[in-house]
Amino acid sequence: MATLAIACETDGVLGIVAPLALAASVPTALVVDLDREGPHYPGSGSLAELVEQGPRLDDLRPERRGVAVLRNGGIDASDAGEVIAALVKGWPNVVLRLSRAATSLSVPLVPVVPLLPGGMTQRCDRPAVYQQLGWHEPAPGPAVRLPTPARGAVAALLEGRVPFRSRWVRSWHQIWSMPWV
Repeated sequence: MATLAIACETDGVLGIVAPLALAASVPTALVVDLDREGPHYPGSGSLAELVEQGPRLDDLRPERRGVAVLRNGGIDASDAGEVIAALVKGWPNVVLRLSRAATSLSVPLVPVVPLLPGGMTQRCDRPAVYQQLGWHEPAPGPAVRLPTPARGAVAALLEGRVPFRSRWVRSWHQIWSMPWV
């Protein structure tokens, strides 16, 4: 089982799409949105509803292969600790989506930074994922540099579909095996 937290503080769209791409890069994964102001991801159910209903452990396991997304629903992550722990135990891979880097998490944090032209990229002092956005820029710090995503891959992820032939989604797979500090 693997659990990673992912945050992109400087790009709202990348902050929504990156967790989906990371999850889509493995056969079975769950994305849990820990941002109470987060996007209304497609699908039924939310983290807030699971906390309110007092879920049974059987409800927290994958029913099939693929990517599942649990939108936030307006709850603070601190109020959902028991449910999050059960989800992490029940799923082979879990991506925790954060709006900004949290230092109090007990899981590895993967910062995602958009590569901007003209030296405008914000340097991350720790290992990070640097995302190319249409031009080739060097990563300014310890990094994994991902290729520019195709529009079709981004659209598919936002529509709740996995783009199986996407080079960009496949490139996210390496993130699971890296030593994140």
